[in-house]
Amino acid sequence: YYYRMEDEAVLDRGASFLKHVCDEEEVEGHHTIYIGVHVPKSYRRRRRHRRRPGHKEKKEKEKISENYSDKSDVENADETSSSILKPLISPAAERIRFILGEEDDSPAPPQLFTELDELLAVDGQEMEWKETARWIKFEEKVEQGGERWSKPHVATLSLHSLFELRTCIEKGSIMLDMEAASLPQVVEMIVDNQIETGLLRSELKDKVTYTLLRKHRHQTKKSNLRSLADIGKTVSSASRMFSNPDNGSPAMTHRNLTSTSLNDISDKPEKDQLKNKFMKKLPRDAEASNVLVGEVDFLENPFIAFVRLQQAVMLGALTEVPVPTRFLFILLGPKGKAKSYHEIGRAIATLMSDEVFHDIAYKAKDRQDLIAGIDEFLDEVIVLPPGEWDPAIRIEPPKSLPSSDKRKNMYSGGENLQMNGDTPHDGGHGGGGHGDCEELQRTGRFCGGLIKDIKRKAPFFASDFYDALNIQALSAVLFIYLATVTNAITFGGLLGDATENMQGVLESFLGTAVTGAIFCLFAGQPLTILSSTGPVLVFERLLFNFSKDNDFDYLEFRLWIGLWSAFQCLILVATDASFLVKYFTRFTEEGFSSLISFIFIYDAFKKMIKLADHYPINSQFKVDYITHYSCACEPLDPGKRMF
Repeated sequence: YYYRMEDEAVLDRGASFLKHVCDEEEVEGHHTIYIGVHVPKSYRRRRRHRRRPGHKEKKEKEKISENYSDKSDVENADETSSSILKPLISPAAERIRFILGEEDDSPAPPQLFTELDELLAVDGQEMEWKETARWIKFEEKVEQGGERWSKPHVATLSLHSLFELRTCIEKGSIMLDMEAASLPQVVEMIVDNQIETGLLRSELKDKVTYTLLRKHRHQTKKSNLRSLADIGKTVSSASRMFSNPDNGSPAMTHRNLTSTSLNDISDKPEKDQLKNKFMKKLPRDAEASNVLVGEVDFLENPFIAFVRLQQAVMLGALTEVPVPTRFLFILLGPKGKAKSYHEIGRAIATLMSDEVFHDIAYKAKDRQDLIAGIDEFLDEVIVLPPGEWDPAIRIEPPKSLPSSDKRKNMYSGGENLQMNGDTPHDGGHGGGGHGDCEELQRTGRFCGGLIKDIKRKAPFFASDFYDALNIQALSAVLFIYLATVTNAITFGGLLGDATENMQGVLESFLGTAVTGAIFCLFAGQPLTILSSTGPVLVFERLLFNFSKDNDFDYLEFRLWIGLWSAFQCLILVATDASFLVKYFTRFTEEGFSSLISFIFIYDAFKKMIKLADHYPINSQFKVDYITHYSCACEPLDPGKRMF
């Protein structure tokens, strides 16, 4: 609000306390000034005691209020509705815009591998952390038998679990940028923080530490055989700690804790982690997010902690793959709510795989930033009504993922750029195009893309061969073999007819075998089926007719075409021209496919007309005279046409 003083100078009421009297010259000499005062929306003037109005004044006020209420009913209704509905830009969106809109020179956050471990009794023995699900982009669950992983599918969450997760973040311990180098150190800092804040009683420290440092059993890891003495020692120490904690001194409890729990944790990855083939699906700079949920009988209130390490650290066998851990979410609660804990764990794991919340988790500075990220996720969630779909049905991932750039740019203030071939995402359809992946980035160096491909493929080149020595790969090998052989026979025969047997079935077999073997060995795509197809058949036939009409040697002409095509491919590889693929659309492919289809349809009709010309239909044929026809063998007369 701005107050202007022009004609008269405003006298300061506090000046009465000063023994200074302003004369007329001083008052007239004052200049016009503007005073700006910022008044917040929640500002209200304090109520002051005033004299009680008389009966006449009350009636006048009532009349004024009635007239005002009659005139502004619609305005009051609009104000009420606007106060009920959320504002155009929510406080969470404003906070996220501030988080993601900050200019930061640091590289983009790496991709996260999220693993959900639950506290379960394995083989009827003591409680252990067992892996039940994992996320890269989509969720994979351990099937009911516990022997194999499910297919990746879209995670379906209950809305109640998201609200419970929000409450957990509000009430639990949030420790950002923790400096720790091992899992016992992380656990100790979390437990000490809970005790300092009054969320955990100090006498439960050993029990919580013992539980959090139990062994982790992953899906790829087979059960280890242990001696009966070790099993008896572990069970006896666990029973002393959980069932009768009063017996024994604290020193004895700490010694049992160290011998049965901390010795199971190693800072170095195990052999099973290093041999895990799932590592191929993760980029080199990937980091891990571990979610630990479970129920225990010694807690009355939930034990909740969200931890972000300052530097990603290898925490031994905590993760299925040898990936350093950056985030840790822990939820231990009383007995009887295992399903609720499981759903909360799935909720936080799904959030960590979401690209927007993933960036917020890396850049968050306090608890409110994480809550704002959850609120933004809730704003984008679509709820399916119960009874109209089966939650047991797993939704398969879409063929083309919708881009998250729209959500990110909305908060960072950037423009929603679309590549050629991408469909707009505001219509609810998935985005097409090739994206901006590493393979389609131009290096600007001579053979730079080829060198990067070799470096990326070299670590897995040998494993591609001995991984195929598996009974599960036999069906794929037989399928590819039969598909290649039948294709070579079919198009080889057609190629022989089109080129007067200059290229036939044998040439098609030999060419498929040699080029297919070279391509699979050096291109790194062993599942690609290489053989003659419709476009190749059309090209060979046109080339043969062209050579025949111009008195060219067809095979020699075909050899030079092959050498020239190989030379052009080498130039494209050396100049990184493959990055232009991301600008291609489906128009060229579909147009060429339409041309090939019309050519084959034309050939079919041409063949039928040709057969009708060589073998015309006898229009004078009569069924009644069928017994009068006779068959006789006569020598062939070249000048006579037979029907």
